[in-house]
Amino acid sequence: MSNVRAETEQITAFWRGLGLPGLIDVHTHFMPENVLAKVWAYFDAAGPLTGREWAITYRDDEAERLATLREFGVQAFTAMLYPHKPGMAAWLNDWASAFAARTPDCLHTATFFPEPGAERYVAQAVEAGARVFKAHLQVGAYDPNDPLLDGVWGLLAESGVPVVTHCGSGPVPGKHTGPGPIREVLARHPRLRLVVAHLGLPDYAEFLDLAAAHRYVQLDTTMAFTDFTERTAPFPRELRPRLVELQDRILLGTDFPNIPYPYLHALEALARLDLGDDWLRAVCHGNAARLFAL
Repeated sequence: MSNVRAETEQITAFWRGLGLPGLIDVHTHFMPENVLAKVWAYFDAAGPLTGREWAITYRDDEAERLATLREFGVQAFTAMLYPHKPGMAAWLNDWASAFAARTPDCLHTATFFPEPGAERYVAQAVEAGARVFKAHLQVGAYDPNDPLLDGVWGLLAESGVPVVTHCGSGPVPGKHTGPGPIREVLARHPRLRLVVAHLGLPDYAEFLDLAAAHRYVQLDTTMAFTDFTERTAPFPRELRPRLVELQDRILLGTDFPNIPYPYLHALEALARLDLGDDWLRAVCHGNAARLFAL
């Protein structure tokens, strides 16, 4: 098991010092073990979508990873999973539904891919209680404006179920990443509750503009501001006031367990922005609690 106990005291002191009951992390990964093994192997090989060496800090079995989050005081989290080809999404959704049923502190997560039947299985997932969806435009290498997805976006907009979307161009650009493609989706579905993963890095300013222009767009902090990310995609200091302007739209995300540093560092990176305790309280708990009615 990863050596998490040394972290636990500091993480607990962090959220207790803010007067919070714990943390809500909207961007954590749980998936079938065979799929996760392939994801870890990809990171180990420093594949082309990672762009650099990437050690997995919490390379533990599922039970240990769950115990770690709970020790840290994470009250609610997600099971971000995603297909890279047709025929995977419905199977992943079945697994995620069963995982949520046996893991009550996990927000029931689902996903989709541009393929015939996508709207049908997304509707089934919503009816089964899915609370959040994941769309990974970089790994899936698909255009969010694919006609096969228009009904999916429409259904999600109508249902109000948020979708965490990796639509930024980090760590390396994809065929359909950047603000342009997802902006077209929002033009057709302005009520879509889109959560931009990774704060849209490295296109920070453009995705902050997107959130400012669309009241239902939010951003998660996954890997942003950390030493690991600052080396290649630093967040411009002049944009910090905009983080305060959008204080009610920013959500804590970490990418646990697939992070190349301790979980504590993600929190320290937020604190050293020096945006105030109210900002930290909103980002680390309040905004997600409101979004998911927790």
